[in-house]
Amino acid sequence: MKIIKSTGLLLFIAGFSIFISTFFTANYKLSDDVLSAQLGDAAKVESFKEHADFMDESIPSNFAFVAKLDGVFNSVNQEKLSQFGISEAEVDKLVNSNQGKFDISTISLFGDDETGQYKQKTFKDYGGWLDGREFGSQEEMQSQISNVVENIKKYQIVNEKGFDKYKIKDLKYSITKASSLGKVSDSPGLFLLLTYVLCIIGALMYILPKIEDGPPGIKNDGIFHSAMKNVGWLGILTGSFLIVFYIVLYFYPEYMTNWIIMVDPVSQFLKGSDAGRFFLYGFIYTLCILVMGVRMIIKYRHSKYQIVRTFSVMFFQTAFAFLIPEILLRLNQPYFDFKNIWPLDYDFFFDNELNTLMANGSIGIFMLGWGIALIIIGVPVFVYFFGKRWYCSWVCGCGGLAETLGDPYRQLSDKSLKAWKVERWMIHAVLAFAIVMTGGVLYTYWTGSSELFGVSSYDVRSVYGAWIGAGFAGVVGTGFYPLMGNRVWCRFGCPLAAYLGIVQRFKSRFRITTNGGQCISCGNCSTYCEMGIDVRWYAQRGQNIVRSSCVGCGVCSSVCPRGVLNLENADPDSRFSEPLLIGNEGVKING
Repeated sequence: MKIIKSTGLLLFIAGFSIFISTFFTANYKLSDDVLSAQLGDAAKVESFKEHADFMDESIPSNFAFVAKLDGVFNSVNQEKLSQFGISEAEVDKLVNSNQGKFDISTISLFGDDETGQYKQKTFKDYGGWLDGREFGSQEEMQSQISNVVENIKKYQIVNEKGFDKYKIKDLKYSITKASSLGKVSDSPGLFLLLTYVLCIIGALMYILPKIEDGPPGIKNDGIFHSAMKNVGWLGILTGSFLIVFYIVLYFYPEYMTNWIIMVDPVSQFLKGSDAGRFFLYGFIYTLCILVMGVRMIIKYRHSKYQIVRTFSVMFFQTAFAFLIPEILLRLNQPYFDFKNIWPLDYDFFFDNELNTLMANGSIGIFMLGWGIALIIIGVPVFVYFFGKRWYCSWVCGCGGLAETLGDPYRQLSDKSLKAWKVERWMIHAVLAFAIVMTGGVLYTYWTGSSELFGVSSYDVRSVYGAWIGAGFAGVVGTGFYPLMGNRVWCRFGCPLAAYLGIVQRFKSRFRITTNGGQCISCGNCSTYCEMGIDVRWYAQRGQNIVRSSCVGCGVCSSVCPRGVLNLENADPDSRFSEPLLIGNEGVKING
């Protein structure tokens, strides 16, 4: 068995090493065909080529190629701003032409040539509201006109004549991927086998022999002396890699194009088009849950509850989160994850999402209705009968990754009172933020106005997406597994977990019952509680655990050597409970 495990470890390291090496092994050459295909607009193509001195030149570094693209985009924007932007001298002339009261007709001083007419048009679009307005001083008028001019530069010129920051971000990625040359782009299927297949085989060869490691049951041997499982050097290295991976994925995808190219064959098979960065993410995410799900089943094979629960998260991630949405795209239907629920799915009510669903007829309307029904009916009804565990521990993709890939780190969750206080404030603050953001988004959708109480709804959604959706849920939520435990996002940030928890805390039949007389205070339950609940404190006192944060994973019951903890559904108005779940020895627990 040691030979099999050692061989598996070597295969995994080999596959992972090839995966990392492909990050640096490519040349990049930007051709006219690639540029035309990616930019589309002939005028912008010509503007780009005027500033690009590296066309058809082979560049051996991803970083150097992206830096050259950045330089061209900035040069084009500066040129267009200089050509079509209203200068400070023109602002001064405009102010001097209006005394106390602004007359829109004075913008004729910009001239009647093509550039002057463009300046007049954009000023009317952005500053038409100034016409007829009286000012207490020339300085006040100049300040208002200057604000209009800055908005024209920021939102109109770089968008229409140049490249705004959002287009630049997408174009850097798409141009870099299309310009990639080398072994990976020539043979993506081969590298798919050399990386993912080797890693999967190696991981399974390392995991499967664990079934022979003594009798079933939890084993604590060396868990707090492990360099991987107790914030040792290996855990820190793993966490650092995950953090960097998420930062690159969300903010700098142009640097991971070779990794995306490798999964193009899978994407072509499923949806009939090349992969994007989030297809790569979903592919890796699903593989992690499947492979580490096997580990979870072997580790907790003494508990039928854990086995069934693990199969559940593996199924929902593979079918509902990965396969079905991609197949829908192949059928020319909207991408839709039927198990994702607002506010975790924070962009569900964004205008582009609503427009896409509404434009797809009856199936789009059904998807919209399904999502809304889950929010207002599904959540309270299911939480009442089963607690928040029905979603957080059986269905949710975030929970699925935490329960499988993150299982080795569950003991790292902070059980202190201070952490609990921080948790309550943070998670409900994120929920409030999500509600406010969604309210602003819907206001903009219904009225067409992006300003609400002086704040732009677009800015609010941008901040939420970057700091909560990407930064907290991704970078911190997964990257901090080896540093703070496997449920950092679920515990401190997930707005859906907060919503589910409120219902669970005040109106749910679910609770964990305890038999204090049997508790030997071993501490296994508290150690392995991923949500930072000091379960032993409740068990010693024979108190039922009804906490809004509890996700009902049942691991506390599975690691208890005396059967003290039972997961039950009880009528809140009755002192009786009903047979429900599987206890730590694989037998039914009766209330």
